[in-house]
Amino acid sequence: MSAKIKYTDEPIGPLKVVPDFLPAPEELVFKEDTVKVTIALSKESVEFFKQEAEKHHTQYQKMIRRLLDIYTLTHKQPLTKRSSRHKKRTAER
Repeated sequence: MSAKIKYTDEPIGPLKVVPDFLPAPEELVFKEDTVKVTIALSKESVEFFKQEAEKHHTQYQKMIRRLLDIYTLTHKQPLTKRSSRHKKRTAER
């Protein structure tokens, strides 16, 4: 048997608010170019997306793909001045 957890009214300390960047399930329905991959996901996650996809009359794989796309756009590093100049020179050639 595991030990019981005792909760106290101790102060937590300074808190940091993290902006919610994840979209609602209904925002995950779009069409884009794709690449096939194989990935193992938790059963709970797949069942969640299947239920949401059914509600919105779409495929759960598309919703997962859109979620990953939005995550990527949110965390993508901006081009540095050097890399953007290199692209410009390459385009001029």
